[in-house]
Amino acid sequence: QVQLVESGGGLVQAGDSLRLSCVVSGGTFSSYAMGWFRRAAGKEREFVSAISWSGSNTEYSNSVKGRFTISRDNDKNTVYLQMNNLELDDTAVYYCAALYDTYAGGSYYYLTHLPSKYDYWGQGTQVTVSS
Repeated sequence: QVQLVESGGGLVQAGDSLRLSCVVSGGTFSSYAMGWFRRAAGKEREFVSAISWSGSNTEYSNSVKGRFTISRDNDKNTVYLQMNNLELDDTAVYYCAALYDTYAGGSYYYLTHLPSKYDYWGQGTQVTVSS
């Protein structure tokens, strides 16, 4: 069973930075594309960022582009989300998710912002940005 455990959330002020981590166990990490999603209170879950199985390709939502950076370390089975210049609207529970990529190991990759395509999810970590 693949398990995902997020960490790194907390309470910060607007303009600060945080780095979220998500450790994956129980599967071959390099076979999965990884995504970060978030859910603010009273709102639907939204896509934040995704990274391909190799780490060579990334996608970001418009709301975080230029401020957040996704990366992965396949030797450590970990995906990261570096969040800079945090804004009040970034307050949410952040979830990492894993998507089994049948292209993994080859020349192609699959990335998507659709949460329904992801196979496994973590429990989430709270990020609160105050003014």
